[in-house]
Amino acid sequence: MIRIGTCVSLNTMDGIEEKLKSLQENRFDSCQLLAWNPAIWTAQNAALLKELLERYGICVSAFWCGWEGPKVWDFYDGQLTLGLVPPEYRQMRVQNLCDGADFARLLGITDVVTHMGFIPENPNDPNFGGFCVAVRTVAQHLKQNGQFLLFETGQETPVTMLRCFERVGMDNLGINLDTANLILYGKANPVDALDVFGSYVRNLHAKDGLYPVNGHDLGQEVPVGEGKVDFTALFRKLHELGYDSYVTIEREIEGEKQLTDILRARDYLRAVIDSIYGA
Repeated sequence: MIRIGTCVSLNTMDGIEEKLKSLQENRFDSCQLLAWNPAIWTAQNAALLKELLERYGICVSAFWCGWEGPKVWDFYDGQLTLGLVPPEYRQMRVQNLCDGADFARLLGITDVVTHMGFIPENPNDPNFGGFCVAVRTVAQHLKQNGQFLLFETGQETPVTMLRCFERVGMDNLGINLDTANLILYGKANPVDALDVFGSYVRNLHAKDGLYPVNGHDLGQEVPVGEGKVDFTALFRKLHELGYDSYVTIEREIEGEKQLTDILRARDYLRAVIDSIYGA
């Protein structure tokens, strides 16, 4: 059964109980944990968090694992700073992802998600091979944990992601389909992208957006239902592919409007999903 949840930031343990309580109050029973601070990935914090999740009846669909070092979300500096692609940060971030996966394992979470960076589209690029070796290293560690390594879509074309999976050659690779990112980065339409990599989708960010209007900056994120994502067509194709898992609403703004937009998205998506999957 499709379960609709939202994202919860886990960069500090302070306030995490209030966040989970708010989820419960707003009738959510699942979330993705978004974590960028390795310092809090301890066994003690995992035990506390596990108890809080059980107390508020929240299931964690995936652990979104960040990494250390610079990060710039644009088409220029993003190429130099994001994910495992830049060689100068690769070793550190491989360790970050393995450490985050170990923390997630303590919570019983099987799906670990991250942005891998702007994967070279040219398979002959000398950086492509080294990048794939790093991905394989992380995937092998997660395999020992009984976990899947999920790439969040956006910074690469669907064919580039598929080629990477083929080169890495591990059977525990999957996709966290961010419905807006493919549009925000100008890489693809998410509905059509499913023809390329649909069988790998294990988790999903429900988000909406507009295409880029210049060559430097990403497109604009907008509330679900107000952008270029055709959610009816998307869920119809996901249903055909047999997807019957989590849908996690992501709204990357702050303040009261964030919750307002998330709740509207929940009701919008539930209506779409019920019309296709059945209430």
